[in-house]
Amino acid sequence: MMNNAQNNPFILRPYVSKELFCDRMQEMNDIIRFLENGSNVSLITMRRIGKTGLILRTFDELRTKKYGYKTIYADIYSTQNVDDFVSTLASAVVAQTKESGIKAFFSILGGIRPLVSYDPVSGQPQVSVIFQNDAQRFSTIESIFDYLENLGEKVVVAIDEFQQIREYENVNMEGFLRSKIQHLKNVSFIFSGSDKRLMTDMFEGEKSPFYQSVTNVPLGKIDSQIYASFITELFKKGGKHIEKSSVDYILKWSRCHTLYTQTLCNFTYMLSDTEVTIEDVYKAIDLIFRTEADKFYTIRTMLTKGQWKYLECVAKEGTLKQPTSGKFLNKYDLGTAASSKRMLKSLLDKELLYETRTEEGSEYCVYNVFLSRWLERL
Repeated sequence: MMNNAQNNPFILRPYVSKELFCDRMQEMNDIIRFLENGSNVSLITMRRIGKTGLILRTFDELRTKKYGYKTIYADIYSTQNVDDFVSTLASAVVAQTKESGIKAFFSILGGIRPLVSYDPVSGQPQVSVIFQNDAQRFSTIESIFDYLENLGEKVVVAIDEFQQIREYENVNMEGFLRSKIQHLKNVSFIFSGSDKRLMTDMFEGEKSPFYQSVTNVPLGKIDSQIYASFITELFKKGGKHIEKSSVDYILKWSRCHTLYTQTLCNFTYMLSDTEVTIEDVYKAIDLIFRTEADKFYTIRTMLTKGQWKYLECVAKEGTLKQPTSGKFLNKYDLGTAASSKRMLKSLLDKELLYETRTEEGSEYCVYNVFLSRWLERL
């Protein structure tokens, strides 16, 4: 029985086990089906919706005897250049290589001398490499791909936040990677990213090297009924009972957005006894606001007064469909349609607002659900 906070089943990490992972069966099966069919896959979605967890859950399945894949996960969000990319990719390979095979892996990297250290918190290997010139950098990437290609087993490499390669200066990283990846037969790729504009251009832009080279798997929010059953069951396994109305409120308040839902459930579980009440949910929300407040105030200092007011107005709307309509502008005294467009673009560029395109047109919301709910109360 999970009867204390140390056994809180609502994890705040991307993935621990399939028992603590909610649904995504259709998406996982689609990814596997496309990979098995010889197609690389893209996952393009907003942040904190669960794409990393989905990748790791899919990897769990791919490593089973049924499929027999070797899986490599590399998050390149913090990389700034090709050197960082190589180090991150090499670290990801080493993390999935037995100690006896690490020497063989390094031997194929040519004349470079990689240094290996271990993260004191996670224990994961960290490979650092010093290059003499660009040719050495790119030959090392090619050598890593060749190593994976010749392992004698099927390999899937997931590169998370793939749009980051566009930030590398003075290099056509897209062109280089595409030219190497297209010739691999035993290595498949999952390219995931949360910058919708950049990722879409990378794979749908006609001038992009990766144009129409992948199959995209859409990733939206988890169905509320499925999520409600999952939440209720995890509370039950922990020896706690939660009313359906409280679960419904959690999902409505967090907008079924994975990280925010998990966090609210985590805090509610932590603060409650065996009988979980709506008051426990309210206490959890207050605790979230207290822990997040400094971040929100920091955001405010980074914006102009006009931008902050506009962000607050969108939050109060919940979902904004007509940002230039007279009704919206007059309601909040926001000035002209032209100024609204400028504010909207600025906040989209800063990733404080998020745009969703529907058949009826674009809709806008505050990206961070906690920030949105906090702004509603102002």
